Parts: sequence; C-alpha cells; structure tokens
Amino acid sequence: MSVKVRFAPSPTGFLHIGGVRTALFNWLFARNHGGKFVLRIEDTDLSRSTEESIQEILESMRWLGLDWDEGPFRQTERQEIYSQKVEQLLKAGKAYPCFCTPEELDKKRSEAQKAGLKPKYDGTCRDRSDIPEGAPSVIRFKAPLEGSVVVDDLLRGKVVFDITELDDLIIQRTDGTPTYNFVVVVDDSEMGITHVIRGDDHLSNTPRQCLLYDALDFQRPQFSHISMILGQDKTRLSKRHGATSALAYRDMGYLPDAMINYLARLGWSHGDQEIFSREELIKHFSFDSVNTSAAIFDADKLSWVNEQYIQSTPPEELAKHLEPHLVKTGVLQEGHGLSPQEIAKVVPCLNQRAKTLVEMAEKSAFFFRKEVEFDEKAKNKFLTDESKPLLEKVVAGLTALDEFSAENIETLFKKIVEEEGLKLGKLAQPIRVALTGTTVSPGIYDVVLLLGKEECLKRLGNVINS
Repeated sequence: MSVKVRFAPSPTGFLHIGGVRTALFNWLFARNHGGKFVLRIEDTDLSRSTEESIQEILESMRWLGLDWDEGPFRQTERQEIYSQKVEQLLKAGKAYPCFCTPEELDKKRSEAQKAGLKPKYDGTCRDRSDIPEGAPSVIRFKAPLEGSVVVDDLLRGKVVFDITELDDLIIQRTDGTPTYNFVVVVDDSEMGITHVIRGDDHLSNTPRQCLLYDALDFQRPQFSHISMILGQDKTRLSKRHGATSALAYRDMGYLPDAMINYLARLGWSHGDQEIFSREELIKHFSFDSVNTSAAIFDADKLSWVNEQYIQSTPPEELAKHLEPHLVKTGVLQEGHGLSPQEIAKVVPCLNQRAKTLVEMAEKSAFFFRKEVEFDEKAKNKFLTDESKPLLEKVVAGLTALDEFSAENIETLFKKIVEEEGLKLGKLAQPIRVALTGTTVSPGIYDVVLLLGKEECLKRLGNVINS
C-alpha cells in the first residue's frame, strides 16, 4: 500500500511544539515509506480561524523544513464537497435535521447532570415527523444505538468504545457550515489518507469518525495516536515550558535541524543515539520505537542539542541562520551587504561558546561593529595609564610582524609577558577590552587573528591616543 499521511492544524493560534512533533512524525513516516505528506488547514471554525495564523503555520513549516507534497488545502474552499456528503447521509436516512434550540439543549444537559447521567443528546428529533416550518436546524448523524466500535491503533492495539456512550453528532451547523469530525472524515477519505497520525487527545473523536466512515461507505484509515508532551512538572505544556510557537524558538536562536532532532526524540528512540541527521531520522523512524507514555519537554536538553548543532554545522551554512539574529540584535543594520562567507569568518571562534544563535550574535558584536562599544566597568579597570605602555608594545610587535598568523601572535604575546614579568592574563585582558570593549570574548589570539592586523592596530591606537 502506498502511504499517504496528513498534518491538519487548525489556524486558531500559533503552531506550538506539540503540533510540530505531530507534523514531524507524519513527515518522517511518509518519507520512510516513500509516501506522500499532505498539509491541510482545518479552518471550519470561522469565528476563531485567522489568516495570520495560517501564514504563521506555513512559515513555521518552511523554517523547520517539513515540506509537503500536496496542499496546503483549506477546508473553507471545499464546502461543496461537504454539502454533497451531508445530502448523501440525509437521503440514506443516516442523518436528520434537529430543531432543538440552544436553550432546550442546555435544559436537557442540566437535567441529565442532575440525574447523574452523561450529558448527551437524547435523540428528540431523531424520528421527528412534525417539522417546524422555517425553523433553523442543524444536521445530526444518526448513530447506531448499540454495539461497539473497535479501533486498531498502531501504537495502542485494539481500543474498544461502547456505542451507547456516544450521541448523534452534529455534522452541519444552522448556517450550513460543516463541523470538525465530519469534514475530517470526508477530507481524509477524499484525499486518500492511509494513516491518521495525531495526538492522543483526539482518541475520543475516533469512534465517532469511524461510524461516519462506515456510514459513507469509506474505508477507514490506519490510526495512530501519539502521546502528549508534558512540561517538566508533568502537567500540560505551559508557555514557560514549551507551549510557545515554533517561530518563537527560531527567534530565540534555535536551529531548525536541532528542533527536529530534539522533537523526534520526544517519544521515539533508536538505541542510545541522541544526535541524528534528517537522513538518519527518515531511515530509522518506525512506530515500533514510539512510546505510548507522555514525553517530557526539557528545555535544558533542547539547548544541549542546539549547542551540538551549532558546533557541527558548516560555518557558511550557520552564517545564513546567524545573519537574521545579527540584524535583530542590532549588531548589523538592514541591508548591511555582508555575504555569508564574510559572516562565516566569526563562526570558528564562537561556535564552541554559544548555545543559541542569539548568544552567538551578541558575542560577535565586537567583530562586526565599526566602533568599539566599551563596558564602562571593564574600561575603567583595564584601560588605565599603567596599561598603555603594554598596549604600545603590542602595537609595535604587531606592526613588525611579516606574517600575521596565530603562531606568530602567540609568540609575540609570550615574549612581552616574559619581558615584563607578567602572567598572560595581565596582558590579555587590557588587549581584549581594547579590541572588543568587554572582558568576555573568544581566546585573545583568536580575537586578534579574526580582526586582522589593520583593524587591531586601529583599535589599539584609538585607546592609546584617547
């Protein structure tokens, strides 16, 4: 069987981490089987769906590299198909108009609760013959009254639902718009979806949807309900612990491949391996290795994974991800004109010192800014009248260097500290502050080599002459 899966977010807000992992598991499953990955926007909730949310979802998917083979489809553009299927059920006697008012339904719900019963629709209009003329109505699915629904879940095995626990589901609202559980079934069948992979919070919808598949003579897909992601306090994700948008992690300086790697490991494993290329994830992904227990979001572990990717990503590729953060943090101006190759020069001396791209951008400011911005405390402590003779010695030594190399720079510094009877730090810190404006930077030899001979002499001269 040719595999075809879908990711179907509702555009009622941003795409959060739980949604991304669902998309990822679908994407990996499709790629592993050489199948197709469909993106569908479930925007039938007209009161809450927004174009802004749709665009954020698309941008998130593109940033993460979760490319789709078909779509993005919008359910609001498929109204005619849903109306035809509602009519099909009505003609077959498998659906009926319900004229109960919201007030009547509230009363029925309240009476059921008082009686200790499950507050479900009691079927008042199920076989109703007195049709109120001109009265608004919803359309309800006429569900079987007894029996059970058996769902074969890839992760959970056979899950059995008692039909008596269900009621007659509304499939079309009074304004003619279809409801979620109905359109999901129609779309999944019409689009040829073979596997429905989604969060286990949808498990309760599955028996209703299975009954609709059967009533419409559709073949049921294979279901797989993956566990939720919990915060470190083992409750649902809060905004403090992961329930922020995918793009927020981009803005915090995380690499897309690091996010993909980390989320793939939330509930899935392949031996003890922690770091995977996308090719490895696709090759090894299988539901045989997916956990049914809830996964715990660990921000520290995510930072560690991101750090590994920062260290291993080729400089020019990393520079492309770093550039927006250089602009956002004000290190570079819009339209700066620097190429990835020029930005990449700073990567080798910083990629072992940063957990995020934001941190890397901030630490690289000394290299990109035309003027040194001094930390006043560092300036007052290290750039004193006593330190100027040391700076002058360094200027003379650098000027005399024929070959501006790391080895020659190190030899020069060691010679000066030996002549002055100092420890290296006593020389390195004043030089570091003069060149970067702060006491925190990459190794002093890396800083000097990175800035280059001309720029170092200029900055040191500015301090000496100030």
